[in-house]
Amino acid sequence: MTRKVKKVAVIGTGVIGTGWIIRLLAHGKKVSAYDPDKTQEGKILKEINRAKPFVLKLFKKNKININNFKFFSSLKLTVQDADFIQECAPENIMIKRSLIKKIEKYTKSNTIIASSSSGLLPSDIQKNCINFQRVLIGHPFNPVYILPLVEIVAGQKTNLKYIRQAERFYKSLSMIPLKLKKEIPGYLSDRLQEALWRESLHIINEGLASTEDLDKAIIHGPGLRWSLMGTFLTFHLAGGKQGMRHMLKQFGPALKLPWTKLRAPKLSKKLSKKIISGTKKQSKGKSVSAITNIRDDYLISLLKMRKKYERKIN
Repeated sequence: MTRKVKKVAVIGTGVIGTGWIIRLLAHGKKVSAYDPDKTQEGKILKEINRAKPFVLKLFKKNKININNFKFFSSLKLTVQDADFIQECAPENIMIKRSLIKKIEKYTKSNTIIASSSSGLLPSDIQKNCINFQRVLIGHPFNPVYILPLVEIVAGQKTNLKYIRQAERFYKSLSMIPLKLKKEIPGYLSDRLQEALWRESLHIINEGLASTEDLDKAIIHGPGLRWSLMGTFLTFHLAGGKQGMRHMLKQFGPALKLPWTKLRAPKLSKKLSKKIISGTKKQSKGKSVSAITNIRDDYLISLLKMRKKYERKIN
């Protein structure tokens, strides 16, 4: 399957779709992209040019062959020769169902259709499909051209052979596939992020801290540990010589304390204003593009440095 995937179709070219395009081009794939908005082509080329130094550095490539990229305003022309399809439409179940049904009319019968959905159930997306066995979730993380994780989620009707094929394909893109044991709304990573996000909204809403305070609470503390170990191994170390056993005994009672409010607060105009003004202040006048460049350079340096220590742990 991996050797046969030479042509990839990306449907929808927002931030995630464009990220897929850049990663695919960096790995020598021929990419056909579809978007009903024809002005997206120029935006994609501009973003490829911006991100190129970062991906060349990360994947140790000499160049990106821009001739491998083609933009179409015709869905049929985009998918008809594709060996793999990555759908990146808006997070709306009706839009995705309708779009995938149209894709099926024009694509080869054995071509995987992977949705980049960040939380919709694949079984719901599969409804109305003709060949539902090849439809699955391939959920990436922004920036797609740098972060390696991709969550693979099967629907009730997905054939496991396509899950295995998708896993091999994503690995060929230097990604780390994480196969879910069972479909669940929000999958894994976004559920964890959502819990942190909801708690943050409550703290802001109650005037207990600024957006900058909360970001500092993560980036200068647990965030540094999470980039290498994650929550469970971090808490295992917190238990000292006895590890998690002692940690649960010592800190387990805290689970009964009112430390969190996982039900999200109403996103009122007042709360929205606090969040928007807070993050604007944090940006210190820098454009989103400028901060994105800083982030990309940092992530690449971090990933390269992290490999040295991952080998020691694993």
